[in-house]
Amino acid sequence: MNEQNEALLSSYTLPNGIQLKNRIVMAPMTNFSSNSDGTVTDAEVNYYARRSKGVSMVITACTYVTPNGKGFQGEFGADTDEMIPSLKKLAKNIKDQGAKAVLQIFHGGRMCPPELVPNGEIVSASDIPAEKGGVSTDEPDIKPRSLTENEVEEIIHAFGETTRRAIEAGFDGVEIHGANGYLIQQFFSPHSNRREDRFGGSLEKRMTFPLAVVDSVKKAVQEHAKTPFIVGYRFSPEEPETPGITMDETLVLVDALSDKGLDYLHVSLMDFFSTPRRGVEDLTKTRIDYLKETINNRVPLIGVGSIYTAEDARNAFASGIPLLALGRELIIDPDWVQKIAEGKEDEIVTKIDKDKQEALVIPDPLWNAIINTPGWFPGV
Repeated sequence: MNEQNEALLSSYTLPNGIQLKNRIVMAPMTNFSSNSDGTVTDAEVNYYARRSKGVSMVITACTYVTPNGKGFQGEFGADTDEMIPSLKKLAKNIKDQGAKAVLQIFHGGRMCPPELVPNGEIVSASDIPAEKGGVSTDEPDIKPRSLTENEVEEIIHAFGETTRRAIEAGFDGVEIHGANGYLIQQFFSPHSNRREDRFGGSLEKRMTFPLAVVDSVKKAVQEHAKTPFIVGYRFSPEEPETPGITMDETLVLVDALSDKGLDYLHVSLMDFFSTPRRGVEDLTKTRIDYLKETINNRVPLIGVGSIYTAEDARNAFASGIPLLALGRELIIDPDWVQKIAEGKEDEIVTKIDKDKQEALVIPDPLWNAIINTPGWFPGV
């Protein structure tokens, strides 16, 4: 192995004492491949198993905590106890390959396609439609219904209940999905949250829902986990909308999250070295550097964003963050970590091979999305 890569493959101990075998994590990515009833398919399980041998931790695609939170066709569910056998199958196949299995839990909010939720009723913090249409639908300006306070409390409780199911299913942890424009971010955002109750208004009040979800999840862990259980939180640093989340607002949230006893924070970025668009004084300093300063070693930070080659990973790791997530690159080359370990980094593949679907163990729905979305994957 190249000595320059030794640090990437060194072990790391999370705050709760769980040891990761190396610094490389599989990022959560939607694969559109579950059954219509929300159970995982064999193709989906095989896809994860194929990518779980080298990395230290696999963060699954997001799973919905309530029926009205389903954000994608082919998304698997964790909203009822009937889903536990399905979840158990997924967790076991990831863990059997030697990786920690972390279930990403979420609610899609105003980004949910109407055809996937009960009565076609889309809900959010307020009745403000997304400006450019949802991530999972091409229909713009779908107006959501503002959740009542009781409904908000029920969703907070549902995050805790889903955490209990993850524990019973044998997962090693959960990641709270507070990023990418979904419900938790919708409550934090001044664009989507125009509430005048305790869940909206000032920056501090817009943080109420995200922090309450963290508390609900941690309470479930305290009550149900018999061994250390990972709790992480993923966030997006900014929004393009005006009004929208700015970098300085995110740093306030991150400061609060850093004191919540989490096992990691996970920033969602398309480019690891991207810089802020607004809200801070120096727009040439990277978002990662701002986050590191704010966190100040209180909780581990996972960085991500267009890391393909070993050199990309070394450059990112040199920024001082302890953990790196690879997303698209692990779809392109599931053996990325093994090639690093075996000194074969020059054999790493960084462009999708359109003739290798079967060898790459990619389910048909995900393969179709890759092939039919120019620019989503290198070489496509």
